[in-house]
Amino acid sequence: MLYEMRTYSVKVGKMAEVLKLYSEEGYPALEAGGHAVRLGGYMVSDTGPLHQLVHVWRFKDDAERRAHWKGVYADADFMAFAGKLRPLLDAQEVRLLSNAPFGPEL
Repeated sequence: MLYEMRTYSVKVGKMAEVLKLYSEEGYPALEAGGHAVRLGGYMVSDTGPLHQLVHVWRFKDDAERRAHWKGVYADADFMAFAGKLRPLLDAQEVRLLSNAPFGPEL
């Protein structure tokens, strides 16, 4: 498995707005478009670097990951949401991770 961890650094004071926007538009657009099937979860930072929204995605390989994001970026409803989200963010970090040879898979 290949895991993609996306971390959005939210402008200070804007997390409530980001969570409301994701709840009302972003996540519903992912579900309606069939894109949420590979989602491992959304989390909000509580310690360490604050004001971060983190989401983890599961893919069988990089080809599946690239096809997934191509589909998401072609989804008009999701992209309308993304246009509203971007001004609320300071930065985005994307990390690709693979399983260690021991322990459970997510």
